[in-house]
Amino acid sequence: MAFSKIALLAVSASVMAGSAQADTLNIQTSFNAGDFSTQYLTENWLPKISEMTEGRIEIVLTPNGSVVPARETPEAVAAGVLDGDFTSVNYFSGLEPAYAIMGDLISGYETPEQMLDFCREGGGEAVMQKAADAVTGGEVKVVACGPYSRESLPARVPIRTFEDLKGKKIRSPEGLAAAVFQAAGASPVSIPFSEVFGALEKGIVDAADASAYVNNDATGIHDVAPYPLYPGIHSMPSMQFTVNKEKWEVLSEADRKALRDWWYEAMYAMAAEVAKQDAALAARDDAADDIQVIDWAKEDRDQLRAVAREQWEIFAEKSGLAKEALDANIAYMTKIGLFQE
Repeated sequence: MAFSKIALLAVSASVMAGSAQADTLNIQTSFNAGDFSTQYLTENWLPKISEMTEGRIEIVLTPNGSVVPARETPEAVAAGVLDGDFTSVNYFSGLEPAYAIMGDLISGYETPEQMLDFCREGGGEAVMQKAADAVTGGEVKVVACGPYSRESLPARVPIRTFEDLKGKKIRSPEGLAAAVFQAAGASPVSIPFSEVFGALEKGIVDAADASAYVNNDATGIHDVAPYPLYPGIHSMPSMQFTVNKEKWEVLSEADRKALRDWWYEAMYAMAAEVAKQDAALAARDDAADDIQVIDWAKEDRDQLRAVAREQWEIFAEKSGLAKEALDANIAYMTKIGLFQE
């Protein structure tokens, strides 16, 4: 009996010691606290990193702006203020033009999985690492990258084809997205995201770069924009997962692999879940009388991609790394059939 108690105490002490040695990584995201993505990752995926590393690593995700503004996370990770980030790289396009290409190749990929594959297998990680090195002096390790959702395009008037874009006023971020819409004949309008609903309701814009269908549904945008384009035609923002270089270098090869595997598994799973919810909501709405969901034909998507490519190439002239980023993307897109040889 005494031996059993001693053995139990020894096991308990061993478990406690193992827990005490867990390395907790504080990772700031560009998600808001109440976002679907934050809740999904917290409930379904944060426990798994501990399992995959046998308790050696735990991750705490903090919401957008909790420590530093999103656009400042590369410097904060480099300085050790953050252990890492999980951020949309569009925030960094002002630091290095390559981030605009890597962050959202407007009208490029057709699914998040294609772009995740590009990052994981097609050279995307290497380009993203070069961008990180350019802005942080090599103090940040890019572990993984890619998007988890494809944004729909809520519209208050029908935009059924590529030709229908002509003359339409479309709320769009400045930069590459605005250039693509303008080249397609639309009139991009720069307004804050918080004003999208009112701008659609009042007819200030005809359509808007907003968010994934599930998020647009939650905000009631389809009440004032009952002709959503789904799946979308334009936007698929890519995320990056980084870790401070010093933190990364003390990890074992097994734990480095586990972190990368964990992130991609989580993103593929989240992409599938968002797509499932988007599709269910779009089918529900399309069956109703007050919303008409529009899905462009392949030839219209191809037309927009051809116009977009011209704008990508203009933007890629802004830096040597931006050109390298575009070349890597086009090579992969050609490989998977989005462009012809």
